[in-house]
Order: sequence, then C-alpha cells, then structure tokens
Amino acid sequence: MPYTLLRENIDKHIQFSDAEFETYSSFFYPKTISKKEYLLRQGDICRFEGFVTKGCFRVYTIDNDGNENVLYFAVEDWWVTDIDSFTNQAPALLSIQSLEDSEVLLINKKDKEQLYQQMPKVEKLFRIMTQKTLVSLQRRLIRNHCYTADERYLHFIKTYPKIAQKLTNLQIAAYLGISHEFVSKIRKKIASKK
Repeated sequence: MPYTLLRENIDKHIQFSDAEFETYSSFFYPKTISKKEYLLRQGDICRFEGFVTKGCFRVYTIDNDGNENVLYFAVEDWWVTDIDSFTNQAPALLSIQSLEDSEVLLINKKDKEQLYQQMPKVEKLFRIMTQKTLVSLQRRLIRNHCYTADERYLHFIKTYPKIAQKLTNLQIAAYLGISHEFVSKIRKKIASKK
C-alpha cells in the first residue's frame, strides 16, 4: 500500500514504467513515527525527504520570542522535509513532528543524487514538484498579505478539510499567523450563521 500511494503520487507528475518505478522506489525506506515524535528537530541536519503514507505532520519553526509558526501540515500523499537543510546539509530551521501515529517513506541525499544519475526522469520529476511547491508558497504569501484573517481561515478549511479536522485551534492559528482566540471567534461566528 505505501508504495502504491507513492506510485499514484508520481503518476500525477511523470510516467514511470513498472521497471523504472521499481528502481525508484527501491531507494526509499519506510519509517513509522509515533504521535508527538519528531522526524526532525530545529537545529539538526535534515538527512531525508519523506513521502507521507499515513498520518499527519506539522512542519514549523520557533521564533526568537518562543512563538510557534507552522509552515505547513503534511498528510497522506504529501512530501515532507526541510528543503534548505536537506539541500545544503545545514542546521534545520524547521522541526517536523507527528500529530498522530504516522508512516513515511524516506530517501537520503546520497540516494537521491544517485537516482538523478541513474534515472534522468527523476530530475524532471523533482523539478516539476519543486515548481508546484513554489506556486503553492507564492499563493500562500499572497493570501497572508491580501486576505483578512477570516478569509485565510475559510480558505484553509475549504482547501484542506481533512487536515483541518485533525487540528486544534492553536495549530490552525500557528499556521494562519493569528491567535487561537481569534480562530475560536471565527469558528463561533461561522457556527452561528448555520
């Protein structure tokens, strides 16, 4: 099942033959992560890129004032990493923590580089995925600058309903850049309109 999900994800971006996918997937290894366990801690070096096959992770940083700022949540069929730390093998600016019992398929930097050499399609695959990630981040930046807090919240729950159901007000607030009290007020306002 985990590798089937990986195949379905890859097929959205590029077509591999069965033999190519078998080679590609052989470079990944499965890892089970318990609820609240860290896949990566801020300050450590990120030695993996991961594909989530089960569960939910929060990818976040702690600022100088001790506030948590969530960059994104990664659920089943999402990729997870600290791309800066992974690429540059520098201390991570992000922590990656499981919000529930989770499973991931991981690939390390050396194996990914070997795949680039062995299978040119892999480089195209990750270029396409990187472009899609940049588009998503650009759209999020625009929303953060141009949308009201209410609009950001409504967009989040409409776009990611499965993720929103798994999260606390505090976690959603850390993602949206607002207080958890404000999230509670928005939820009450929405509930009163129904």
